[in-house]
Parts: sequence; structure tokens; C-alpha cells
Amino acid sequence: MKKQLDIFFTCLMFYTRIPCPKNITHDPDYLNKATRYFPFIGWIVGSISFLFFYVFSFFLSIESAVIFAIIASILTTGAFHEDGFADVCDGFGGGWTKEKILMIMKDSAIGAYGAIGLVLLFLAKFKLLSESISIITNHNILIYLLFISAHSLSRLAAISIIFTHEYSREDASSKSKPIAKKHTWKEVLGSSLFGLIPLAALSYFNYKILLALLPVFITRYCLARYFQKWIGGYTGDCLGATQQVCEVIYYLSFLFIWKCI
Repeated sequence: MKKQLDIFFTCLMFYTRIPCPKNITHDPDYLNKATRYFPFIGWIVGSISFLFFYVFSFFLSIESAVIFAIIASILTTGAFHEDGFADVCDGFGGGWTKEKILMIMKDSAIGAYGAIGLVLLFLAKFKLLSESISIITNHNILIYLLFISAHSLSRLAAISIIFTHEYSREDASSKSKPIAKKHTWKEVLGSSLFGLIPLAALSYFNYKILLALLPVFITRYCLARYFQKWIGGYTGDCLGATQQVCEVIYYLSFLFIWKCI
């Protein structure tokens, strides 16, 4: 049990800004095993985001409360995945070879592609999440499940890429390199369970919402294939971008299914 707690806290420390026990380090072995808890981090981030939405919704409009919910998720993760998304926009937008793409993504400065991508990303999140909440308003359990299912399922889609593709960078300087090593069935099973349970709970209220799995994982497949084509695999930035894009696709799918099917 202690080992599992250490692995969980390693995952929590790596993917969020939430304080962890002082004895927790970025142990490569634990970080590799921590992938099993990555979608569970979505439960935590989604819960914090929902809490902010719930509190601010008492005296603000749904749209304003959603803004604070998005801010809360960014502060919780330290914009970890948003940064990866911006780097991918810059790298694949401005690079035409594997070496050039990887070099641009390694640069800490944000370019035009990254800035434009982030603006569009946040606009999509804000609009789709606001509209999704507006059709299930006054049902806080549903809204809560929407938040945590979006964050957990998108993280499952992202982390599943490491089970099927190779890490692209040949150097060991990347902070994401340890998660690219060999994985066991425990990581696959753990991440799958934590990624799918919130969606399964949401399907209790509308079983058709399970259809959201299809567009989310089609998006995941297309992104993984695109990364494979251009850089021969994935990087940590690619995983972050996949999580962000799949989160938006999930909101879009939820809205379409709930209103039209």
C-alpha cells in the first residue's frame, strides 16, 4: 500500500502543482508506473474545477463561472498540458522535418502558432462547456460528472499513446522521458479503469453518452498517426496536446449527443 501511495504522489507531483509529501521524488521507476494513475488526476483536477464553478455560479452567470473553473484547472496543473499544446502548435506549424519540429517544441518561447492555438483552444473550451452546462443546469451531479469525465477520459486518450507508440526524442534530457519506458498490464488496466469510470457513471443518466468514446478515440488515433508520420512517435508535448484536444472533442460530443441523439 505504501508503494502505491508513493507512486500516486509521484504522479500527483509530476502532473499538478498540488503539494505532496517531502519524501516523494521524480523516481524514474515510480514515474513510469504512475501512468496508471494519470486519468485519476483528471478526477482531482475536474473536482477542483467543478468546485470553483459551483461556488462562483451562486452569484455569477454560467459563462463567468466557467471562466473561473477553467482558471482553476490551469492553476492546478500549472498549465502543464496547455503548454504542450502550444509547443505542438508551434513545432508542427513551423517545422518541416523531424529535427526542426523537435527543436521548435524544445524552445521555451511561444510563437504565433502556439498563441493562436491557445486562444482558439480556450474559446472552444469556454463556449462548449458553457453550452453543455446550460442544458443540464440545476443538476449538480451531472455537471460534476461532466467535469471529471472530460478530464479523466481525455487523459486516458493521451496516456494510451505511450502503450502503442514509441518515444520520439533520442536524448534523455526531456523531463517526460521516464514515462516512455516499458509498461505492464497494471498500467494499462489502472489507467483504463480510472479513465472510464466517470463516463460510465454519467451514462447512468443518459446511456447514449457512451458514444462520446468514438469521437474522442478517433481523435486520439488521428493525432497519434500524425505524430508518428512527422516525428516517428510522440513526446510529452504531444501527450499534452492530445489531452487538450480530446477534452474539447469530448465537450463537443457531449453537447451533440445530449441535444441531438
